Amino acid sequence: MQFLLALIVAGPLLGAVAALLPAPPGLKGKSPDQAVLRHGVTVTAVILLAAIVLTLGFDHDRPSRMQATTDISWIRALDVRIHLGVDGISLPLLVLTALLSFLCALYSYFKMPAGPSPKGFVALLLVLESGTLATFAVLDLVLFFLAFETVLIPMYFLIARWGGEGRQAAAWKFILYTLLGSVVMLLGLLLVGVKAGTFDMVALASDNGRGLTTSVQVIAVLAIGLGLAVKTPMWPLHSWLPDAHTAAPTVGSVLLAGVLLKMGTYGFVRILLPVAPDGMRIFAPYLAALAVAGIIYGSLACLALARPGNKGDLKRLIAYSSVGHMGFVLLGIATMTPTGVNGALFANVAHGLVTGLLFFLVGAVKDRYGTADLDTLAGATGAALYGRAPRLGALLAFAAVASLGLPGLAGFWGEMLALFGAFEPAEGLSRPAFLTFMAIGAFGTLLTAAYLLLVVRRVCMGGPRPVGETPLTDVQGYEVAAWTPLVALTVLAGLWPAILLGLTDPAVQQLLAGGTR
Repeated sequence: MQFLLALIVAGPLLGAVAALLPAPPGLKGKSPDQAVLRHGVTVTAVILLAAIVLTLGFDHDRPSRMQATTDISWIRALDVRIHLGVDGISLPLLVLTALLSFLCALYSYFKMPAGPSPKGFVALLLVLESGTLATFAVLDLVLFFLAFETVLIPMYFLIARWGGEGRQAAAWKFILYTLLGSVVMLLGLLLVGVKAGTFDMVALASDNGRGLTTSVQVIAVLAIGLGLAVKTPMWPLHSWLPDAHTAAPTVGSVLLAGVLLKMGTYGFVRILLPVAPDGMRIFAPYLAALAVAGIIYGSLACLALARPGNKGDLKRLIAYSSVGHMGFVLLGIATMTPTGVNGALFANVAHGLVTGLLFFLVGAVKDRYGTADLDTLAGATGAALYGRAPRLGALLAFAAVASLGLPGLAGFWGEMLALFGAFEPAEGLSRPAFLTFMAIGAFGTLLTAAYLLLVVRRVCMGGPRPVGETPLTDVQGYEVAAWTPLVALTVLAGLWPAILLGLTDPAVQQLLAGGTR
């Protein structure tokens, strides 16, 4: 188990180095470009297999205990350690990252985005995977920061070199926002480590803030929370996200929405809730207020983009929808209750599955039409997909209703539990305030349904294909392979939520209790 987790974290990094080296003569094949893309598929498949084996070997009777741990001294002077481990909170995100990385590598093998050499593309994809996996596996504050920052450079280059129109400006906006937030976060992490006498996240969680004064906790929540909020992204620190998604290649958007946004909310749960509970309790109402503001803002922005004549971009609309969906995650965290935090973790995974699928589908639509402009996609008759590529239209409609939180699909449970958590927030939090936040959030679900159903009506529905109009290529074999796991898991998580909640709930209960249970 220790070896497996180390392989999962370091394997993609080694694969990235190998991707840049000349291929052995026997592995070059007829096309060196296809050989390196095949290398990316192979490495991510091995990491996914290792993550599945780790999940099967995980002690599901004790998900609150850190498992597959490695603890090696690294920088003795600062007591920084290479400390790895997984519990019921981090394991689902680890598997989600490995799955989406493999599906993106597989999709790219058949549909490589336009840009420079595939060597650099595959290497960046693998470095991105390694940094994300490390973020969910490390248990040292300094290592967490290093892993958190590792993903920035590869994502910057994926947008800047393989992206579409406006990619340079979007890439710079992404890197500047996230770097500025990270500088402040580093100061907060160092403050916690110095004042507590350790950077070990397990020891800090067990101490539950008892070694930190309230003023230190307040400063830590402000500093660390700012860096995490930018990455989440929390309104009003979200403005880099729509530009980055609109310009990014399809697989870049999938990974950005599917796993990178989860790093911020994971930090709130893993670090701030257990390490600075008094500071979090002071800021929880403000966090909840910003969360519901993001829910409403994201939904209204999507409604504006979806209206006929507004020249709304479908990728940009899905990006704004992420601001709203991550608002529910932040609302659940702000309640500081097991119900709310479990809902946040469930919504994290559900958003990764559903929005990852949505960006795959929007990328496929854009490839076929040459545009993601909603007015163009709707066309004169509105028969864009059902009349021209019915299976693609059906999948887009499925992903849309999953995203709006239809009961029986993955998107439903996280939002519902987050709202239930707001109904009865933690002791010391104002219940009338959180009841107001719950009502606003519930109204946000109606707005979400409105804009997603409007998109389905405009893009998918309409009359039959006009006579003489060339049909679109419908879903192809490699697309079926890349999208089927996401569809299946969206249904499975919706019908059987205990798969995730059985892992997260004991770990959350212990985390909020400071390791006393």
